[in-house]
Amino acid sequence: METIRVIYITRGIKYLAPVIAFFEIIIWLLAMEVVMSDLSNIANFFAFAFGYATGTYVGLIIEEKLSIGMVIMRIVTTEESNEEIARFLESEHYGVTAMDAKGTRGDVKMLLSLVNRADVPRITGHIQTTNPNAFFSIEDVRYVNQGVFRPKRPNAITGVFHSFIRPRKKK
Repeated sequence: METIRVIYITRGIKYLAPVIAFFEIIIWLLAMEVVMSDLSNIANFFAFAFGYATGTYVGLIIEEKLSIGMVIMRIVTTEESNEEIARFLESEHYGVTAMDAKGTRGDVKMLLSLVNRADVPRITGHIQTTNPNAFFSIEDVRYVNQGVFRPKRPNAITGVFHSFIRPRKKK
C-alpha cells in the first residue's frame, strides 16, 4: 500500500493517496501491536520484515500493471529509422517533436513524444525492431498542459479508478 500511495503522490493523484494512507496506518498499527506484544519472539520481527518486503514487491507489481500516467520518451538515432519511428508514433495517435541535434559522435536526430506508460513496452519493442542501435530514455511526467495524446483505454484493473485518479486540470 505504501508503494502505491507514494506513486500516487508523485503523480499528483491527491484523492486516493489519503485513503490508502488511512488503511496503511491501520494495518501498520495492527502489525506493531503483534510485534510489540512479545519483544522476545524473534519470529515476529522476521515475519514483520518479510511482510514489509513482500508488500513492497507486490506494490511494485500492481503499480506496473496499473501503468498510471504518461512518460516522455527521448529517442536519439543517427540513422534514417527516425522517420519510421516518428510515423509509428503518429499512427498510434501520439504527437512527435523531431529535431536535429549534435551528439558526442556527430549529428543525430532526436524525437520527443509523450506516451501512456501502458504503451511503453510496445513502443520500445518497435524501436528495438526498427533500429536496435537507437538510444532512448524514459521519464515520468507529472503534469501536461496541451498536446496530441492517444486516449487511454481503461482496462479491467484501472477502469474503476479512472474517475478518481485523473489529475484535475489546473485553472
